[in-house]
Amino acid sequence: MEFLVRTENLLPNDTPDEVRNRLKSGERERAMELRAEGVLKRLWRVPGRNATIGLYEAADSAALHDALVSLPMWKYMDITVEALAAHPQENQQ
Repeated sequence: MEFLVRTENLLPNDTPDEVRNRLKSGERERAMELRAEGVLKRLWRVPGRNATIGLYEAADSAALHDALVSLPMWKYMDITVEALAAHPQENQQ
């Protein structure tokens, strides 16, 4: 299944730089692992916000949940998920 995942980073502004840098580094590393596993397909930044839109592929919503909570920043994110279904027009040649 494909999912459109919108995330907004809500890490408090007073978070120490050391913690912020560790989380960002871990987030980048885990995202690359999810890409290698074929779970994270595409990722876009949202201009003007500390937010992303991602295209994920997982067996089901439980597998997607497991992938999202494996991100080091997940505790500091507002996450919205939309399950995607193929449009009938996509099957036309």
